Parts: sequence; C-alpha cells; structure tokens
Amino acid sequence: MSNDHFTKVRDYLVQLDISIDREDVRETLFLVSDESRGIRDCLIDCEDDLLILEQMIMKLSCDQPEFFKKLLIINRELTHGAFVLDASGRMVLFRDTLQLENLDLNELEASINALAMGLAEHAETFIHMARDRA
Repeated sequence: MSNDHFTKVRDYLVQLDISIDREDVRETLFLVSDESRGIRDCLIDCEDDLLILEQMIMKLSCDQPEFFKKLLIINRELTHGAFVLDASGRMVLFRDTLQLENLDLNELEASINALAMGLAEHAETFIHMARDRA
C-alpha cells in the first residue's frame, strides 16, 4: 500500500470531521469515532488495494435464525456495506470495502453515512436482540 493512500484517507477523515482516535502507519490502520452518529471504535484498514471499514455492532451468545434473517433484509436497504458476522459467527459487524486506487471523498463519506444510517434506522432491532441475549 502506498503511503499516499494512507495520507489521502487521513485527509478525508479530517475533512469529514471524523475523530481519528488512533492510527498505525506501519499496519495502515485507523481507529475512528463520530459518536454523534453512533460510530465508535470503527476500524479503517488501508490494506493493499482496499480500504476496509469495520464497526463492531454486538456480540451474539447463541444462534438466532430470525435475527440473521432480519440482518439479510436490512442489508438489502443499505446503500453501501453490509451487516455481517465475523469468522467465529459470534460478532455482528458493519463492513464495507472500497478501492483505494480511485477513492474519493464522496465515496468514503457515503460508506460512513451508510453505517450511521443503518445504525440509526435499525437501532431498535439491535437493542432488542442485545436484550434477548442477556
């Protein structure tokens, strides 16, 4: 990954007024927040040719087929990214991937907006599922 891509992503985050909580140039990672929009500890990885944006949403304690079905339905409504499970199947994440080569400010902003809107529009679903697992 070119250092130019990392610098460009940092500049875009600053322009978007996204708080950069931590950054690791060697690992090409940012940890960002925009708490007014529900975004906290969102990982942005500028690895190779891709920008990967991941936000942890919630942990799952057991298989919940109705919840998985609901996630798939929600994904159809998102303009960018998707709500996904991690490799263990126990963590719900928002994930989006973008090409770094021709990334522009509007594209990164759209991805971040999709995350914020998805959280806002479906907060009740996530809260309900978090209560059910407690």
